[in-house]
Amino acid sequence: MLTVPSIPESISKVEAFLEQLSQEYTICPDRYPDILISLTEAVNNAIIHGNKEDSNKSVRIEMEQDNDNIILKVTDEGGGFDLQELPDPTSPDYIECCGGRGVFIMSHLSDKIAFQNNGSTVEMSFNV
Repeated sequence: MLTVPSIPESISKVEAFLEQLSQEYTICPDRYPDILISLTEAVNNAIIHGNKEDSNKSVRIEMEQDNDNIILKVTDEGGGFDLQELPDPTSPDYIECCGGRGVFIMSHLSDKIAFQNNGSTVEMSFNV
């Protein structure tokens, strides 16, 4: 488990955490980039959108292994969000917008994704 403060500089700790997990749990090199991008997006969203960059709040990253799957959970201390309210970043109205693609990216790179606790926790599963 890794807990980081809700400041943008905390993102740099994500890669080191994943590198340590990769050595411990034989992550296939082909899946590593998908996991890194998804985990970085999840932590970034938790810091910026969930905790509103409040340095008094933290983001928790948990990992478990289930057979050939790595399951990552990212939890913030925010109020969550409604997944149905997120605009489709591929629609013509939003295609040129800067940002707004994190959930879309995580959904496409992970093998399974679920939002819990009113959206303040994202759980992503990767077959490794």
